[in-house]
Amino acid sequence: MENSSKQWRFEGNKRLNSASAISVRGVLDLVIGNLSTDDPRPTIPLGNGDPSQFACFRTSTTAEEAIVDAVHSAKYNGYAPTVGVLSARRAIANYLNRDLPYKLSADDIYVTSGCLQAIEVALAAINRPGANILLPRPGFTFYESRAAYEHLQVRHFDLLPDRGWEVDVDAIEDLADDNTVAIVIINPGNPCGSVYSYDHLKMVAETARKLGILVIADEVYGHLTFGSTPFVPMGIFGSIVPVLSLGSISKRWVVPGWRLGWLVTSDPNGILQKSGIVESITGFLNISTDPATFIQGAIPQILENTKDDFFLKVIVTLKEAADKCFDGIREVPCLTCPKKPEGSMFVMVKLNVSLLEDISDDLDFCMKLAKEESVIIVPAEQLKELRLKVMDFDDHGSMLV
Repeated sequence: MENSSKQWRFEGNKRLNSASAISVRGVLDLVIGNLSTDDPRPTIPLGNGDPSQFACFRTSTTAEEAIVDAVHSAKYNGYAPTVGVLSARRAIANYLNRDLPYKLSADDIYVTSGCLQAIEVALAAINRPGANILLPRPGFTFYESRAAYEHLQVRHFDLLPDRGWEVDVDAIEDLADDNTVAIVIINPGNPCGSVYSYDHLKMVAETARKLGILVIADEVYGHLTFGSTPFVPMGIFGSIVPVLSLGSISKRWVVPGWRLGWLVTSDPNGILQKSGIVESITGFLNISTDPATFIQGAIPQILENTKDDFFLKVIVTLKEAADKCFDGIREVPCLTCPKKPEGSMFVMVKLNVSLLEDISDDLDFCMKLAKEESVIIVPAEQLKELRLKVMDFDDHGSMLV
């Protein structure tokens, strides 16, 4: 019989619990847990950007054949280099160069396990004691989860719904101080479905330059636009301000489970190299994991040979879905959509709880929607409340789902 008075020296890492509490996955688990096991209807999962389970969003045959060819070649069964397979890095550079006024090389590319790991690398590389980072509100909460784990302070700038969810540029300078190191721009927008113009992104770049901070450009939904505004990569402004561009094949090729992403130093002036950020990126990757080598081996064929008609089909389907969603929302009195989505796979909607019976807040709405209709959506206000409980700085916002 074990001595019950024994004092064990170990305990769980509470930082992980706090970081997880403000993640989309953590809140989605709450909502999904409320699904009725007796409901014969299929679940409609609208809570994350993964439409791969729907037949209309199957990836290209080019991508599938590239994976098969990479496996059959037997060239990609071993460990990959820390920064990624050279042929993959070259292919990613060539793919991104189509939209840039200068040329990236393989040395500017770091292959990651999806865009999530690229976020982890970026936040770890820029962190230092007392540092803070500017994040959009609303935004992708994984940044806050990682910042909480890294002890990187967060300050929020608002996205303006009446201006198509543009950045409140005037407020950024008031938020920043001598400890501010970076600003995150998500374009196309998650969760707002916004797409920023060239002029607006240039204004953000010039503001960041004035403040002496770098830009982390989350472009995982790059080129997934279906409105009047085309996608403009932030890297275009790399000569104005250093940019860490993050992306992946997850969304455009509809293969989030393949976990192949990248972090790119869009910095023709070499400022990131001189400041030690590049060395920190490599340092993080040296103590982290890599995406599967055979998927890296398939990347050149995927990026170079996928036909435009595949991308067009995805865009047309997304636009049809966005139009139906927006029109449907307008018919529901308790829901308001400030801006019709023009990109990504999300839309931000305001919920008027006062028009509903027996609904206390957005989480309650989402949980009951899951139980009664088998529909999964994300309660943004609940994510904000959880964030307030685990972070020691101010926050505010409207009730949105």
